[in-house]
Amino acid sequence: MRDILNRVLENCELTFERLRLSLPDKKRPFYEKLNIDNTRGALVYGQRGVGKTTFLLDKIRNKNFLYFSADNPLISSLPLYDFVQEIFKKGYEGIVIDEIHHSNSWSLNVKALFDDYPDKYIWISDSSNLMLKKSVADLSRRFVQYRIPMLSFREYVYLVTGRLTEKIDIFNFQKSFLSDISELNILKLFNDYLNFGIRPIFFEGEYCSRLKNLIEKSLYSDIPFYVKSIQDSHLRLMNAIIGHLLISPVPTINVSGMCSEWGIGKEKLYDILYVLEHSELINIVRKKNKHNYSKGSKIFLSDPSCYHCFRGDIGNVREAFFVLSMKELYELYASDDEKECDYIVNNKKFEIGGRNKKRKNAEYIVSDD
Repeated sequence: MRDILNRVLENCELTFERLRLSLPDKKRPFYEKLNIDNTRGALVYGQRGVGKTTFLLDKIRNKNFLYFSADNPLISSLPLYDFVQEIFKKGYEGIVIDEIHHSNSWSLNVKALFDDYPDKYIWISDSSNLMLKKSVADLSRRFVQYRIPMLSFREYVYLVTGRLTEKIDIFNFQKSFLSDISELNILKLFNDYLNFGIRPIFFEGEYCSRLKNLIEKSLYSDIPFYVKSIQDSHLRLMNAIIGHLLISPVPTINVSGMCSEWGIGKEKLYDILYVLEHSELINIVRKKNKHNYSKGSKIFLSDPSCYHCFRGDIGNVREAFFVLSMKELYELYASDDEKECDYIVNNKKFEIGGRNKKRKNAEYIVSDD
């Protein structure tokens, strides 16, 4: 067994060296927020394609760490504890394990490694916070959680142009910002960002094809890992919900109609929406003080570029982007009365629409075109 472990370890070392040499020159500015260097146990999560692996590889490029992905067939068949133990015996100060959920009994093994090797660093990553809901109880006192979101427009502009603009406070907008971006074709950049720039996979080309593969892998591979009771019919329903949200001009679903069509009860449908939301495939904007999905809640695909790539209803893109941007920074709710406004952000009323959108009773209008 030890010979096998050593052969696989050597393979991991070669793979890590290749990955380290292929790291991009420009990194997401968001990475600077993640102070992970002195964290002995770290759990990095976020949607597929947002740059988790790039972040971790960049952090350890000059450290005595070894990176490997648990979805490697050579590794997934090995006892995780024994393999990592062999790595530490070779003198490595830390490990990074990507796609951790592919390893059998991973949370128990990682917990044991953390406790048995108090002088070693153990960083793990995965693509869904469903992992946290299911397994973090074993690790919560030991591992610090770091979430990597999708690209902001500011980050996209930097990655494409090399220009890092000042951050905008929407409640205290400074007109000097306009001069800061005067040399940029900001409208074209924004359109490109919405269509094929929400995830840094745009660097690799074929953005829409890659996005489709990521969505399918999240739906048909990741979710069944975390929700063992999920059935094929439930996965088909999830796919149908995503398809409905793509083409529907109204960002919601008819609960009664969908339950009747698919032969399930409301509670099961709510469970499925919960899974989609916590897989970060959809964003649900609820009314204030409403914890469950209810009439008046709005549902969007979490990645606005899906509407372009899958030829969906483009009219929902502006609101999907607004929700994506606001939920990362502020308290966001759907309005109790749409005659007043569309959304409540930090207790301020917002209306979203096109160039001629009327204010209603909103304090802010977000418009385009």
